[in-house]
Amino acid sequence: MTDEQVLAEFRAAEALLEGHFILSSGLRSSRYLQCARVLMNPARAARLAEALAFKIPDKLKIQLGAVVSPAMGGVIAGHEMGRALGLDAMFVERPDGVFHLRRGFRLEPGQKVLLMEDVVTTGLSSREAIKAVKEAGGQVIAAAALVDRSNGTADLGVPFYPLIRLDVPTYQPESLPPELAAIPAVKPGSRAAVAA
Repeated sequence: MTDEQVLAEFRAAEALLEGHFILSSGLRSSRYLQCARVLMNPARAARLAEALAFKIPDKLKIQLGAVVSPAMGGVIAGHEMGRALGLDAMFVERPDGVFHLRRGFRLEPGQKVLLMEDVVTTGLSSREAIKAVKEAGGQVIAAAALVDRSNGTADLGVPFYPLIRLDVPTYQPESLPPELAAIPAVKPGSRAAVAA
């Protein structure tokens, strides 16, 4: 799947948004890919996960024993990646502010894991989820995401395979360009959906 085909899937789902957005990292942006909208259609979600699975080298895929994703945003993406790879898919949650495997999910000691995200911006959630997998006895050997918004700067400590890289500038709230500052900010992500 080419970048333009991936973006066409987002456009068809009305998931490529333009405006002034507050990202879950707290940074601001003029474009936002709403993965929840693109993943709400099971056939579309399957196509995207299959295209991403194709990008992961076979030498890594044959080692994998499970897919783990962070809740909430990564749950559907992780489930579809599990289906595409023929692996169980689980997710970590933050009931106390720190990621943990719950709901009876468990990893075998040393089990090799693919961490699956919907979007990576700074990589903080991914690194926190990788730590939770390690604490649960697993070993993340690679990470994947539908969208890499980090402009290539996210260091997850493992090989990282995004379906598409979206190089859109991000800004600190106090350093907005005038055209962005003139637009009311909206937080469309999973952590909140209110205007700021």
